[in-house]
Amino acid sequence: MIDTRKLVAQARIDSPVGPLTLAATDQGLSLLLFDEPVHYGTELDVPVDPGQRWLAQAAAELDDYWDGRCPARFEVPLDLHGTAFQRAVWRALLDVPPGHTSTYGAIARQVGAPQASRAAGAAIGRNPVAIIVPCHRIVGSDGSLTGFAGGLKRKGHLLQHEGALLV
Repeated sequence: MIDTRKLVAQARIDSPVGPLTLAATDQGLSLLLFDEPVHYGTELDVPVDPGQRWLAQAAAELDDYWDGRCPARFEVPLDLHGTAFQRAVWRALLDVPPGHTSTYGAIARQVGAPQASRAAGAAIGRNPVAIIVPCHRIVGSDGSLTGFAGGLKRKGHLLQHEGALLV
């Protein structure tokens, strides 16, 4: 988990899935938090500065995303903190394109740990920048919606928005 003392700025933005809190270090975007439920909390003792370069870039890219200009990948630099396994899983999530889904088992295989689908699921659940690192694109082996820090309703909304989930 990120050392919040390294955060330099935060911003709050509105989105179709509710308010989001973004936070960045000097190196890049480090957090994207939903109001509820969350693992990281939404109260950050960090200056509010929506003009900070990484926050402004993330907000602009998210606006494009919501307007239907879903990028293959967001371009905002990321400064993610976690174990080596978590970081490998988060990198693997970036390979799942918009409009597609993958499974926990497939992600585990991709990072070289084919027996570790539960561990991959735990790492996915600790993704600090949901949407931008698209953990919402990961579904159960039977295609069911499972686990999402922002709640299953938000996960379904994101997948529908990307055209990956039939209503």
